[in-house]
Amino acid sequence: MVEYQSTGLDRVFSALADPTRRAILQALTQSPSTITEIAKPFPVSFNAISKHVMVLERAGLVHREIKGREHRCWIDPDPLAEANMWLEHYRRFWEQRLDALQVYVARKFKSSKRGIVHAKPR
Repeated sequence: MVEYQSTGLDRVFSALADPTRRAILQALTQSPSTITEIAKPFPVSFNAISKHVMVLERAGLVHREIKGREHRCWIDPDPLAEANMWLEHYRRFWEQRLDALQVYVARKFKSSKRGIVHAKPR
């Protein structure tokens, strides 16, 4: 079994579970932004967006630089790479299982066709 740091993965998946946080990450892929810029398109308070950004920071997905009153944020894709490795492991696992199931079902279907005489429709 592949070992991963579950605490980091837990934080990443928890952060990604919220659609607002996913939208914030998507926006930050375009360019670094201030909290004010991030908050503009959302119908929630500035404080709510700031809390969402803090969750993303704790997960390591976002970094923040503070200059005076301005908080500039940018995305860090490294934690997403670790999450992708975890997901990829299970994708390969299930693809192998589903491929084996497909072969099994095809063999069963083929063998059952040989033993069945089909009646002509009336």
